[in-house]
Amino acid sequence: MDTTAPASPSRAPEPAAPGTAVATVVVSDAVTKVDALQTLSVLTDARIVGERTASPRVPLADGAWAEIEIPKFGEAPPLAIDVHAADEAVARAQARAVIALLRDGAGWTVHGMFPDA
Repeated sequence: MDTTAPASPSRAPEPAAPGTAVATVVVSDAVTKVDALQTLSVLTDARIVGERTASPRVPLADGAWAEIEIPKFGEAPPLAIDVHAADEAVARAQARAVIALLRDGAGWTVHGMFPDA
């Protein structure tokens, strides 16, 4: 008798693997996590993965993905977009692409929190 539960059709994204590189993009505008995810999804033409989970993300090029971090209770904005990739150079390159997309496509005030941003 098989007692394993069937696989869920809408799985949450896997947590970042150890050794995963991250480049952070900071959004200075007042933007919600949902709006940021939707805007990034539209601008990249990529579907949000794990949309109704605690850790939704937007896939980017070269195996990278973006997750939105909101300020914790009592912390002031801004909103942070963490760009994850297996390699630091890829994370930074994709973060630069996200910065350009959000500046040009959404008119947001954004900057990178990594060298050569």
